[in-house]
Amino acid sequence: MVEIEYKNARVKLGDPDLVYEPAEDSFLLADAALEDTESGMRILEVGTGSGFVSAVLRANFENVRIIATEINPHAARCAKKNGVEVLRTDLFRGIKPRSPEARFDLILFNPPYLPTSEEEKVPVWLNYAFDGGASGRETLERFFAEVRAYLRPGGRILVLISSITGVEAVQEKMEGLGFDVDIAGRTKVSFEELVVVRGKLS
Repeated sequence: MVEIEYKNARVKLGDPDLVYEPAEDSFLLADAALEDTESGMRILEVGTGSGFVSAVLRANFENVRIIATEINPHAARCAKKNGVEVLRTDLFRGIKPRSPEARFDLILFNPPYLPTSEEEKVPVWLNYAFDGGASGRETLERFFAEVRAYLRPGGRILVLISSITGVEAVQEKMEGLGFDVDIAGRTKVSFEELVVVRGKLS
């Protein structure tokens, strides 16, 4: 099994035909998460994929509790091999809302953000990593509809988004949900800019 090293972590990769390989978006979110993580936090990563971001956090912080969710069974198995506590479920579905154990200080999400038509869909589990629906924000909209129920007072979210999907639209949506919003990181990659948007509950 192929491994990569990043920020003190050694991360096993899955079959690239079945599991999304960490790329520029993964690295950008990991860097932003490292900056926002503090000792004692409860952290949830939604859609962890190979477990890369969570594994990087685990390698750099001892006194944090990190759990993750992932819909792709192949990716979930890969994340477990990387030491990530992962629930195989769709977004938040495997977590009971409003219980103390289901409230987090920090929630991370690198959603599928590519605008995707029916003809462009990939007929395998890997499609979940790319397919953002016609707008590129369909899965992200589902995330926003639920995320506040899983945050502690003063909790934060970090969301990775692309300029081709509409960064301003995402910021406006988050502000409408009551988050104080700023940019936690950004990088230019070929035809797009990748941006990590931070939202904090007042």
